Amino acid sequence: MDETPFGDDELHEECGVFGIFQRTDAAAVVTLGLHALQHRGQEAAGIVSYDGSQFHVERHAGLIGDTFTKQAVLERLPGTSAIGHTRYATTGGGGLRNVQPFFAELSAGGFAVAHNGNITNALTVQRELQRRGSIFSSTSDTETILHLVATSAARHFVEKLIDALSRLEGAFSLVGLSSKKMVGVRDPLGIRPLVLGDLEGSPILASETCALDIIGADFVRDIEPGELVVISEDGIESIFPFQARRPRFCIFEYVYFARPDSTVEGRNVYEIRKKIGGELARESHVEADIVVPVPDSGVPAAIGYAQEAGLPFELGIIRNHYVGRTFIQPTDSIRHMGVKLKHNANRRMIEGKRVVLVDDSIVRGTTSQKIVQMVREAGATEVHMRIASPPTRASCFYGVDTPEKAKLLASRMTIEEMADFIKVDSLSFLSIDGLYRATDEPSRNKLAPQFCDACFTGDYPTSLTDQDGTENVRPLSLLGGAG
Repeated sequence: MDETPFGDDELHEECGVFGIFQRTDAAAVVTLGLHALQHRGQEAAGIVSYDGSQFHVERHAGLIGDTFTKQAVLERLPGTSAIGHTRYATTGGGGLRNVQPFFAELSAGGFAVAHNGNITNALTVQRELQRRGSIFSSTSDTETILHLVATSAARHFVEKLIDALSRLEGAFSLVGLSSKKMVGVRDPLGIRPLVLGDLEGSPILASETCALDIIGADFVRDIEPGELVVISEDGIESIFPFQARRPRFCIFEYVYFARPDSTVEGRNVYEIRKKIGGELARESHVEADIVVPVPDSGVPAAIGYAQEAGLPFELGIIRNHYVGRTFIQPTDSIRHMGVKLKHNANRRMIEGKRVVLVDDSIVRGTTSQKIVQMVREAGATEVHMRIASPPTRASCFYGVDTPEKAKLLASRMTIEEMADFIKVDSLSFLSIDGLYRATDEPSRNKLAPQFCDACFTGDYPTSLTDQDGTENVRPLSLLGGAG
């Protein structure tokens, strides 16, 4: 599954976060880190730096390389500590007012926060805050954190942050920056990733290890689910302020979101994706001549499939990497050709062959339909689609921009109907147990799942207060204590 310049037949991770403490070129390092995390958000980015006396804020729409590599921009971000964020809009929609990090001058001093994930009771909490007089300048769920910190009756900054986060549900991996501290937090379930690194003595927080590699930093460890790390001149303090829960890391990070060269929760993403392909080949073998990935996201799984099936792996589809995210569509005929702007069949590899097409997922099915048609027009005698994940049947509320359930092809069609819709000779998905086996788990524990897999199973690991329309949160008029 890959984004196309037309429509929205794809899933998007909404953001990546990166921060560094006590480094002379802090903003430049953050820029490089965000480059490595660009796959997690391509709509906009922001950086907040602190120079010892004041904070500096820059937010821009577009890619990191188009905005934050300009010398004038970096000169406006002096300081030895900085945090950054790259986003794809989920909660709150687009617009610069929703670009993170968010910054506010609080009674305890300036505070900036960048957040990966989605808070599932944010609207409910915001309504209560608004009734008490809070004024929101954005429509992002992340701004709720600032307001809760600002209104907390706890005495110290870290206690205020703990108090604020204890009132939220959902997924949050965040980095925060005050005048004296940088903090990193993961929600008690650890749904989204966050790692701790070190660059020549300067601590780093980042969404993925690939962001450490780009700057030559050392990986120290994963931030644990429910852990809050406080980084200051005194060192790094680890706190576990929330009630312990069984972790439920997002399994789709292994399928698609994380970069293949990242190590996530102790597992190399590329190796997991190859194992996924091997499991897929064992579960859904079909007589064929070649295995072809839908680039780029289907490549590792297709390699694993080909190795397990004993079939040649071929780049039967070539991707144009220079197509932007948007494209003017002046006529129906140009719109119809949209998929070929990004993918083109390599006819010599396909013609006269029985082809196994490997992709990571099917969302609405329209892109798959066009790619299958393209492969058939290139002369394939048979086209068998193999999907390196279970059918996506439910929406994600934890930081993935998923279409509403009714628009997910797998939620309204059987696999046979889906095969007819995308016009393939056969269609198979990886089983949920096969996906778990690829992550070195024997199977999915139905009573206590090892991952968050709600997009496949509908088994949500937290309350969905805003979706349920209920207001079962603690009274915000009684803020106080460490939470």
